[in-house]
Amino acid sequence: MKIPESLVPAFEKQITLEFRAALTYRQLAIEMAAQSLPGTAAWFTRQADEEVLHAQRFIDHVLDRGGRPVIGEVPAQQPLTNPTPLEAFRAALAHEEKVSAAIRELYVATEAAGDLDSRPLLNEFVAEQVEEEATVGEVLSALERVGDDGPGLLRIDADLASRGTTGA
Repeated sequence: MKIPESLVPAFEKQITLEFRAALTYRQLAIEMAAQSLPGTAAWFTRQADEEVLHAQRFIDHVLDRGGRPVIGEVPAQQPLTNPTPLEAFRAALAHEEKVSAAIRELYVATEAAGDLDSRPLLNEFVAEQVEEEATVGEVLSALERVGDDGPGLLRIDADLASRGTTGA
């Protein structure tokens, strides 16, 4: 079924947000690598790669339904200045919450337009965002528990390095 033209801008907004999320995570990866936290940097890099895949899924959805999405402006990142891992994960959680809200907004728009064909894709993303926020929250809790404890931070860094590419 052809995508309603009125929904293409809403999908374009989500596509652009996913690319912005990828750059946010990439910048956080750079910051963590600069602090010699390779596991944390790798975790943020995997997240960045996943966000690009999300953008592509939205692009494919629109293209498959006869639309022609345009990526919006992705402003330059305003990096945190030498963030601690705790600050980096707080930023990550705030960004995930923003993405979750945007996906819910897109879901509501597709429902209002009677676009049943978008429902399976958006159901997957709604479920994924619950998982993403929970995962980031879990890491954040661990970082809050260890505080500035060097060995504790290194254990978390090692744990983040061992997390596979299939999850957050």
